[in-house]
Amino acid sequence: MPVFQQGGINTTALIVPDLYVQVVPPQNLILNGVPTNIVGMVGTASWGPAGEPVIISTMADYNATFGPVVARQFDMGTQVATAVQQGAQDFRCVRVTDGTDTAAQSSPQGSTVTFTAMFTGSLGNQLVVTLQPGSKNSTWRLVVGLAGARPELYDNIAGTGAAFWLNLATAVNAGQDPQRGPSRLITVNAGGATVPPAAFSLSLGNTVPGTDGVAGVATSQLIGQDGTARTGLYALRGQGCGIALIADAADPAGWTLQAAFGLQEGAYMILTGASGQTIQNAISAVHASGLDSYSAKLMFGDWLWWSDQTNATIRLVSPQGFVAGRLANLSPEQSSLNKPIYGVLGSQNFGVPGSGQATAYSVADLSALLSVGLDIICNPQPAGSFWGVRGGRNSSSNVSTNGDNYTRLTNYIAATLSAGMGLYVGQVINATLLRRIRATLLSFLQNMLNQGMLGSVTGALPFSVICDASNNPASRTGLGYVQADIQVQYQAINKIFLINLEGGQTVSVSTQTLPSGQPA
Repeated sequence: MPVFQQGGINTTALIVPDLYVQVVPPQNLILNGVPTNIVGMVGTASWGPAGEPVIISTMADYNATFGPVVARQFDMGTQVATAVQQGAQDFRCVRVTDGTDTAAQSSPQGSTVTFTAMFTGSLGNQLVVTLQPGSKNSTWRLVVGLAGARPELYDNIAGTGAAFWLNLATAVNAGQDPQRGPSRLITVNAGGATVPPAAFSLSLGNTVPGTDGVAGVATSQLIGQDGTARTGLYALRGQGCGIALIADAADPAGWTLQAAFGLQEGAYMILTGASGQTIQNAISAVHASGLDSYSAKLMFGDWLWWSDQTNATIRLVSPQGFVAGRLANLSPEQSSLNKPIYGVLGSQNFGVPGSGQATAYSVADLSALLSVGLDIICNPQPAGSFWGVRGGRNSSSNVSTNGDNYTRLTNYIAATLSAGMGLYVGQVINATLLRRIRATLLSFLQNMLNQGMLGSVTGALPFSVICDASNNPASRTGLGYVQADIQVQYQAINKIFLINLEGGQTVSVSTQTLPSGQPA
């Protein structure tokens, strides 16, 4: 009684009498949407791996991997922190350096043993390595400490002279057992040392200080190189980021490159103008850059005052993290327009609390910005006196594609189809295949409709799928082509709410008939 997977046996050529069982997979593939809340972050840091994406969920994760928030330009931690305040909780972070970064390193006095920080960066200078008697007689214990991290203990290291230092290096670099694995903070090189072990407490960085390598960081390093060894922004390829940004990258020369990356990866790129930008300078920068793409959201350079708890200061930061975090905490059919932004104390134009300055943007100011594809965080909003995104638009000049919702919903649908429909490649082309493809697509779109992600004012079905003989003639299927044509109508965003009020003592009010059961 052999058991086969469907297609694994020629059922028209069986000879031996027997029971043949074919396992048939479910005929209707169900598509589950891809995540839209993953935020890609690129910037500098004082610790951690450089040039590779790392999954971060909370600020505690960030601090453990990349060190604390640093009050300087291009700091990745600042953008993560402001995004977390908006509810974002899924990041792919890429650290960038200028190539001059060094790892902290020290040696005990009179010894050739070297202790080196696992990563480059100034945070490594805070590492403390302590050698003390072990739990067992004639053994030693190494303790590796870093403020805010759990100490690493390597106990009962035995041996004398060269054997001891080799045993110590092996314990730290390879781990002692499943419970005490390799160090995540340092590496050790025995260096041919033969001196007998003696107790010491050593701060790393005494011999070679750890440095961050940030002085020469500019737009070119932040965008990086695309190739076998990807760096900077390009290290985010294939990470599934629905939203991405380069911290404080205000150079217009890099805007179109970021927009192109967004188109290729299906990521909504959050860009920013320079700090203290004037409206006229911003408009000129847009025209000079040639930016005109639905894949990028360009924020006006009115940077925001934010309370940096780590450094106990109020400082100006770019609006990118606030916007990215807010979008990440919205369903893709939604717009950032008129949604509260949290943690903003003021802006360069509006001022800070207690400054006596409170300058709101005029209708003319906002019109000038929005008309060229710029957006802005400001106060007030149509719904009240709070900080929020005022336009809810991307940088496209096409009115049918220039909303946040167009970018994010289009990317979501395209990424979901790309991730799930490949199962049908390699299957035999017949009426059953076309029917299954159409059923899969309709099921996915119907789920979106049921969840309120799609809809229409009239209640009509806002999508259609054609995948049959009408768009798959034999002349095409004979060559191996199968085509599915999908139309999806998105829900528009209420941007212009017009109420007509006619009032006065001479107004004649017609009688209004209310629906049954509704109070008069």
